[in-house]
Amino acid sequence: MAQRYGGAHSPEPRPGAEALQANAWSTQSRSKAGGRVNLLFLLPLPLAVRAFFIGSATGLVMTLAGLGMLLLGAWLTREGLIAQEAYEARKIARRPAMPRKIVGALCTGLGLALAIAAAGSLTTAILLGALGTVLHLFAFGFDPMTSKGMEGIDVFQQDRVARAVDEAERHLAAMSDAVARAADRNVEARVERFQNTAREMFRTVEEDPRDLSASRRYLGVYLLGAKDAAIKYADIATRTTDDEAKIKFLALLDDLESTFSAKTRKLLLDDKADLDIEIEVLTDRLNAENRLHDRSE
Repeated sequence: MAQRYGGAHSPEPRPGAEALQANAWSTQSRSKAGGRVNLLFLLPLPLAVRAFFIGSATGLVMTLAGLGMLLLGAWLTREGLIAQEAYEARKIARRPAMPRKIVGALCTGLGLALAIAAAGSLTTAILLGALGTVLHLFAFGFDPMTSKGMEGIDVFQQDRVARAVDEAERHLAAMSDAVARAADRNVEARVERFQNTAREMFRTVEEDPRDLSASRRYLGVYLLGAKDAAIKYADIATRTTDDEAKIKFLALLDDLESTFSAKTRKLLLDDKADLDIEIEVLTDRLNAENRLHDRSE
């Protein structure tokens, strides 16, 4: 049977890579911070030209100010969508400190009002600015306004977990940036798969902050080492076509993934054991109270 050739610079993945890439992206979803948000940056740009044809200094300043507010609104909207994605990805999360999408909608409305008032009536500018704000909120929605999964959780401990997870996410992001320089889709997919495994541990620790002490070495030292290894691999891969560095790096990822998976399973088993103990203690107390109640009767 004929087999499609796949090499280091082939536009198609090597045989067997489809399963690896599918596994790597199995937990991924399409980002909301694209498409429509990019249009928010592009659509106001004609105002930069229009401003110089209005014929008055006031109109010029108002039009350019409107352009600036529209671009600021687009940036805030994109940052708000990114923050919402991070919020939705976690089972336990604080609401964003700043409602970026709402502020972005207000900036968009103000930008439209300034641009229209520069060449039209103030009443029309206010009405269309308000309409733009409403349509923006309708298109992109509101920011998360409440924290989720925080009931009964020590806020101090949760803050410690949040800081540790944020640092770990920075290590993972640095890994992605490093291997991207090597321009090897198979390695990038393998790194994605390891990152998914690491994030399973993140979610486990977020659900029970008591697991942080047992996981801190994994979230810090191990991921820092993985990041450094990715950077060194990328440096070598961009200078030579020798596959030895790639083989060693993939072997390291295999070891790390199995280690993280085993630790996550252990954390879940420990949590289950703690729950079993609590249920057993509660059952014993209920039985004791029932016996006392029977004797009193």
